[in-house]
Amino acid sequence: MRFIFKTDYNQDIRLFQHGGQMFWYGLLGVLLLAAPYLVSGYVLSQLQFICIYSIVGLGLMLLVGYTGQISLGHAAFLAVGAYTEALLQAAGMPFIVSLTSAALLSAAVGIIVGLPALRLKGIYLAIATFAFNVIVEEIITRWESLTGGNSGKLLKAIEMFGFRLSSPESFYYLCLGLTVLAVLALINVLRSPTGRAFVAIRDSEVSASCMGINLAYYKTMSFALSAALTGVGGALYAHKVGFISPEQFTLVQSIELVTIVIIGGVGSLHGAILGAAFIIMLPQGISIAKDWLPESVSPAGLQSVVFGLILIAFIIFEPYGLYGRWLKIRTYFDVFPFYRRGTFRRQRVYLRSERLR
Repeated sequence: MRFIFKTDYNQDIRLFQHGGQMFWYGLLGVLLLAAPYLVSGYVLSQLQFICIYSIVGLGLMLLVGYTGQISLGHAAFLAVGAYTEALLQAAGMPFIVSLTSAALLSAAVGIIVGLPALRLKGIYLAIATFAFNVIVEEIITRWESLTGGNSGKLLKAIEMFGFRLSSPESFYYLCLGLTVLAVLALINVLRSPTGRAFVAIRDSEVSASCMGINLAYYKTMSFALSAALTGVGGALYAHKVGFISPEQFTLVQSIELVTIVIIGGVGSLHGAILGAAFIIMLPQGISIAKDWLPESVSPAGLQSVVFGLILIAFIIFEPYGLYGRWLKIRTYFDVFPFYRRGTFRRQRVYLRSERLR
């Protein structure tokens, strides 16, 4: 078992805590860079989707997992990013400008949503963000002169610095690079006083307020940062599918994004990426499993049923998600034969009235 003794703050903020981490992450980086030469075009396409959904999952994880604010309207931020990218590309804007604009406009919309949500929490905040998703979906459907309505918008290949990123390999490297940047940005945000304020608000708003944390400011900032990352994911998503329409940004899409956070592991950046990979690969697994299912089982709606069952199973049996399961397996081998089943047992959750006594 490895023990790391930290004697100064610089050790605590290192990107890699020991040489083993550096080796495995380096190996993963080499494999990801070599993926276009190792896998088929279909698998490369799935990797592109995983990168895009990872960026969106990271944004939602910041809001849900680290600030404790639930959102059922993130598909609306995805739509804002996607349509901003489509409109600015049609206007002839460079990709750097349109991508930045998608992030900034999504962040501005996030602030607008975050401000009235300051007085809401729990199920009421979820309902408010759900209503926001419905409003945005209705706007992009009805505002045909701008969004094309149900006819949708077509996008061309990305052109950047004089190069046309029309090949799957070049677009994959763009998605991978932006995913790595998003992870590094969030790691640094979470190490900063801003990130610690987010976690304090998640753990106890009363305690955070008593420590002098401005709840309104940090909650709004969390919404803005989360929406900005989702906007970036929306811009990449628009280029990946090549055509966007209102049916792609419904409440079902929002629930699917929340599922990424729950299945991956709430409060973990690793979980956001694992959850995104799981969500992308699960439909392929279901399509393969259909061949072994009895004929009496109808394939129609099977995917939604399987998604629902898996979500319920994770909430009941593995609330820490995929990353939590990995930590348990790793800890088991680290401390064998001294591992005890109650090692990861959740502590008692006190009621708000009990905390105030």
